[in-house]
Amino acid sequence: MIIFKLIWESFRFALQALRSNLTRTVLSLLGVTIGIFAIIAVFTLVDSLEKNIKSSFSFLGTNVLRVDRFPFSSGPGEYPWWRYFRRPPANYSEFVFLKDRLQNAEAITISASASATLKRGSSSFEGANLEGVVFDHKEVYDVPVVDGRFFTELEITAARNVTVLGAKIADALFPEGDAVGKEMKIKGQKFVVIGLLEEEGEGLFDLPSKDDACLIPFGSFGKMYYLGRWGVEPTIAAKGMDSDDGLIALENEMTGLLRGKRGLKPTEEDNFALNKSEFIQNAIGAIFDVISIAGAVIGGFSILVGGFGIANIMFVSVRERTNIIGIQKSLGAKNYFILLQFLFESTFLSLFGGLAGLVLVFAITFVPLGSLEIFMSAKNMILGIGLSMVIGMLSGVVPAGIAARMDPVEAIRTN
Repeated sequence: MIIFKLIWESFRFALQALRSNLTRTVLSLLGVTIGIFAIIAVFTLVDSLEKNIKSSFSFLGTNVLRVDRFPFSSGPGEYPWWRYFRRPPANYSEFVFLKDRLQNAEAITISASASATLKRGSSSFEGANLEGVVFDHKEVYDVPVVDGRFFTELEITAARNVTVLGAKIADALFPEGDAVGKEMKIKGQKFVVIGLLEEEGEGLFDLPSKDDACLIPFGSFGKMYYLGRWGVEPTIAAKGMDSDDGLIALENEMTGLLRGKRGLKPTEEDNFALNKSEFIQNAIGAIFDVISIAGAVIGGFSILVGGFGIANIMFVSVRERTNIIGIQKSLGAKNYFILLQFLFESTFLSLFGGLAGLVLVFAITFVPLGSLEIFMSAKNMILGIGLSMVIGMLSGVVPAGIAARMDPVEAIRTN
């Protein structure tokens, strides 16, 4: 009960300090408000931007290894693209070879994509991402079908003229709705719509989107496009097991199988690249970590100024309540009671300023910034509150110590 009474009394004194000289207090707390706003606003914007950018690369999948000619990164130094250009592209026979032998993959797929114009009557959609896929494609990548269904194994094997459309294409070609079961044309050939993908929305970059996707069986794609080095190059992708070393085991196994399939000698280097989807996301995360640190340093100076403002309020509060401190100590109040009383008060004052900063950051989340969706995470809110409390305690520890060490007789005599 003593602790609760102490907290309530400190809270009352903090409110009294706010009311006694509102202008002085607000100006002093403004440093904490600006500091918390600067730090949490930077963290919020960085987290939102990072999440939106990473979601733009969602087409790469998660825990996925891709067989490509060109690696995402070749390490430090110049990128030797001329060496990678001479590498052979992946092909369907390699996909079948890996599918029959891989032990560390949940699923494996092969796909090929090209830009195409889709037509239906007098309506057309230019720049569609036409992609030929196999049945296990949905096990490697996220294919959220919200209306209709995905391909059956028979439709894939027989290379039927059926398609699954993205939301933007469906709206353009079938404005009346209910596209499932209706016909459209791809390169002059009739295709029946069997499913629609979930709408993804606009991204920050001009990257492949499910809204612009038109999925067809891999065999149907091969009938319309030449597959190979001088045509459309297929990509083999395998999803690793859900374990800590699942992707490493898959990478080692795929490397050995592909080297054997391509007849590479032990002394020869790989003529393929196994690209991890996490590479780009990790690189993006590293960049934003640096930005977050820079923002924290800048905001830290503002909080430091705010801390001096809180300390100023507390020194004034100690001086104004010297008589009260003497009376409390003469009535038996311990030093720790006086110390905690002023520490609680400085913490409450700093917390008021911090909450004001968080309110300003929360207001930013309602500002429309195009395709960038800003969100304020619980982690950043807790961080803001925690920083405010720490700054309040550090700012009030010296004034509270002075008050706790006062001689009660001298304090009562003070005017």
